[in-house]
Amino acid sequence: MAASPSSSSRLLFLLSCLGLTLLAGAEVHHHEFVVQETPVKRLCNTHNIITVNGQFPGPTLEVREGDTLVINVVNRAQYDVTIHWHGIRQLRTGWADGPEFVTQCPIKPGGSYKYKFTIEGQEGTLWWHAHSSWLRATVYGALIIRPRENKAYPFAKPSREVPVILGEWWNANPVDVIREAQRTGGAPNVSDAFTINGQPGDFYNCSQKETTAIPVKPGETALLRFINAALNHELFVTIAQHKMTVVAADASYTKPFTTSVLMIAPGQTTDVLVTMDQAPTRYYIAARAYVSGQNVGFDNTTTTAVIEYDCGCASDFGPKIQPAFPSLPAFNDTATATAFAAGIRSPEERVKVHENVDEYLFFTVGLGLFNCKPGELCAGPNNNTRFTASMNNVSFVFPKKDSLLHAHYYKIPGVFTTDFPAYPPVQFDYTAKNVSQALWQPVPATKLYPLRFGSVVQLVLQDTSIVTPENHPIHIHGYDFLILAEGFGNFDPEKDVEKFNYADPPQRNTVAVPVNGWAVIQFVADNPGVWLMHCHLDVHITWGLAMAFLVEDGYGELQSLQPPPVDLPMCE
Repeated sequence: MAASPSSSSRLLFLLSCLGLTLLAGAEVHHHEFVVQETPVKRLCNTHNIITVNGQFPGPTLEVREGDTLVINVVNRAQYDVTIHWHGIRQLRTGWADGPEFVTQCPIKPGGSYKYKFTIEGQEGTLWWHAHSSWLRATVYGALIIRPRENKAYPFAKPSREVPVILGEWWNANPVDVIREAQRTGGAPNVSDAFTINGQPGDFYNCSQKETTAIPVKPGETALLRFINAALNHELFVTIAQHKMTVVAADASYTKPFTTSVLMIAPGQTTDVLVTMDQAPTRYYIAARAYVSGQNVGFDNTTTTAVIEYDCGCASDFGPKIQPAFPSLPAFNDTATATAFAAGIRSPEERVKVHENVDEYLFFTVGLGLFNCKPGELCAGPNNNTRFTASMNNVSFVFPKKDSLLHAHYYKIPGVFTTDFPAYPPVQFDYTAKNVSQALWQPVPATKLYPLRFGSVVQLVLQDTSIVTPENHPIHIHGYDFLILAEGFGNFDPEKDVEKFNYADPPQRNTVAVPVNGWAVIQFVADNPGVWLMHCHLDVHITWGLAMAFLVEDGYGELQSLQPPPVDLPMCE
């Protein structure tokens, strides 16, 4: 029997109230980020660096799942700038994602842009950073997403929570460092120090007094939210005499597992619980590089912070007590890096692996060389060459006159093509020691790969040994993905499928593709827009180790990209 008008009205009223109840507790957070030059003293010298609101690292953003962030970025620096909210899904709000010339043109000096997005279905530790040139060296900060009110963590509530941001420091202007490398075609100078929460720590000149200190109480359990914001180094992290229980990675909860060492690639985050169950004194947190490439220059220094127990007694440890130092893996300890990655698993009954796949893709990732033009003086490893990098033999070229998303939305021709290859144009022994030099030169182009809305994508990421094999942290904007398997050598679709984890694969936004190996990831293309995929070693994206997916609109408003904001920066 049909409902009466009065009962229909009551039903609509109840549904409306239910909707308001579901939204209860969600907040809108307004922030202003002023990008500016700020004098900062590190390693005995004062440098003018680019910061947000004069802070280094920048402000920590703290929200709950379901909240909306509105951040007005004002550029008072001398460089173009954009801000990327690393790991945020940006559902239908691709205009707020941030990579320059991909989802927006950069904010010019003197300009501003208001980023607005809602955080849906994500909890844990993410971060934000500049996505223009090498400004990310100093323009970054933590983005912490707590559960909604009246919802608990899937582990005992910690006594305290501390963001621990790993960074990289140059005794030079990082923008000048990469510009010089681009001019010569050679590798950029390596950094002079690593940092923890902006400070190098005890083992660097003029740094001991400012070493980051984390106060704790005996017996308590702290949640340390590790973020690797370094530009070009994957990092091992240990804590002297303390075990770490991993509970989340890239804002996705994990099955808890205990370890004495973390390996965190640039772009990745790892949340750990640490129980302060040792003698009440001082202990180092230490981080150093994990380097997988052969004959690759790297920063061979160690950064530290100090965990300081407050025993509530008369003793004052202070700086006079030398902290206990942890054991760190060797810089080339791939076995430890592999074992750590293998330990990360999704919680039970939270993962849906799709058996029916619509798009099977195979992308090679790695370095290459361009021949120099006549008259150029180049500093590549071979005579008259420049470093480059590519996926499937395409070295990605960022547009300059428009952004990819703007050109897609308004159907502006000539900015990109949609013929990025689904497979390598030439198949070869990808991990051989001596790859033919005929395969070393990629094709520079701006190619996108189109995806139908809702399609299931399974992607093999294969490292190559061209120039040198290397562990590549590959990040996809706008998406989390499942890591079904990882391995070494050339991916074999017949044999390696037996290694696939269909039960509890980890969900991440950045995968560290093993050196001389491969990773298989899966995601559903349910977020329309243009989404950059790139290596998070910044020198590699500078060289072209990137591509972009063009995810088409689905049906109706809720499956379509929102219109661009009125203040979207234009390139010209």
